[in-house]
Amino acid sequence: MRRVPASSPAGPHRAAPHEGVPRGGVPRRAAPRGGAPLRAVPLLRAVLLGGALLLTASCGPAGRDAAATARPPAAPRGVTAAAGSATTVHVMWNRAAAEPRVATYEVYRGTTKVEEVPGAEHMVDVTGLKPSTAYVFTVRARGADGTAGPRSDEVRATTHAAGAADRRAPSRPGDPSGEAAGGRAVRLSWQPSTDDRGVVSYDVHQGDTKIHSVGGGQTATVVTGLRPGTRYTFTVRARDAADNVSAPSEAVRLTTAAGPDDGRGTAPTRFRATTHRADGAYYLDLSWVPPDTDGVVTEYQVHLDGRPVTSVVYGGTAPRDRAEYSFYVGRGAGAGHRVRIRARLPDGTWGGFSPERTVTTGKGAGTNGGTG
Repeated sequence: MRRVPASSPAGPHRAAPHEGVPRGGVPRRAAPRGGAPLRAVPLLRAVLLGGALLLTASCGPAGRDAAATARPPAAPRGVTAAAGSATTVHVMWNRAAAEPRVATYEVYRGTTKVEEVPGAEHMVDVTGLKPSTAYVFTVRARGADGTAGPRSDEVRATTHAAGAADRRAPSRPGDPSGEAAGGRAVRLSWQPSTDDRGVVSYDVHQGDTKIHSVGGGQTATVVTGLRPGTRYTFTVRARDAADNVSAPSEAVRLTTAAGPDDGRGTAPTRFRATTHRADGAYYLDLSWVPPDTDGVVTEYQVHLDGRPVTSVVYGGTAPRDRAEYSFYVGRGAGAGHRVRIRARLPDGTWGGFSPERTVTTGKGAGTNGGTG
């Protein structure tokens, strides 16, 4: 796979007019004259990294064989770090795609490796830190052959201040509840705990295993990466800055939906599609609200007329409230298209598709343009 700057005259973009631009990134550009027809365009990936748009073309079978033995894992995306107490920081990242297979993830504090976890996991608590101290973390993946990929972007977190001696744990979280969100996710919520010094985080446990952590001001979360038709038990514990942990909440028992997952619980919402014309060409303008997940969504796949045509990958800060993206579809007015999108979830799997919208070039807003 070869990465080519959007301004480069060479590379796969020269023969592929589908040029996508996340709004707020780089300006839209008209497609090259005489470009290939829509059905002939290979799947492109639009990567927004540090404000510069890069386009990458999917490698064909021949290139896949040649590079399989040497290709290292990509840098983990969606890395976050949040203080869990005065001495701990909770670090999360998105699991890498299936190829090449990741054997382990390494977590670094500055230049020092402090944690290593199996490739099936995507979070860890870094312990033994100093109170009121700022730390920088990165994560990198190591393949099954031992090849290490590049480190992720840096994330920063400052541990909480340490107060006077505190041995009193917070009260247990109250009234926990939840619901299945399709076959692979659940939504959990609870009432806040109380503490004489304040709750700084909540730990979510699946059975006896801690699987997630959220800030002390948050009383709901989404857990993804589950199996369809499976019964799960969740509890929540509150934590204060001195690392005193409450008793577990009452258990919430949920069963994910059986059978094929329609993905509605993990699909982007409020998806809208319109068109505009610039420099003699027509563009599709998409906007949506990212799905609720237990991490950050950094990649979306756009399907046009039943086929994947482009992926949007955020190498910097991914939008959390609303995302927008535009790409070229042709020069002719009156052309009808069907479009929908889906997100790659933090567990590395694809979420459900948004509702499909129908648009016609030269007519502005699409049909079926509701808020679902």
